[in-house]
Amino acid sequence: MNTVLALGMPGMGEWLIIALVFLLPVFALIDILRNQFKGANDKLIWVVVVLFLPMVGSILYFIIGRSQRLTN
Repeated sequence: MNTVLALGMPGMGEWLIIALVFLLPVFALIDILRNQFKGANDKLIWVVVVLFLPMVGSILYFIIGRSQRLTN
């Protein structure tokens, strides 16, 4: 097997995964910081969860946390 092929550039599927791994937590943090939450410490808790568990925390925030935001 050619080592260049084994260590080559990522394909389209890999770029999508790389983008999701980096962009999903960024979008979650932006959404958290731009909104107010019902509980006094909810914003801080969600920031910590997303920072320490980027993928899982982001997914949990988009599933659970968005419903905890205050609506204008």
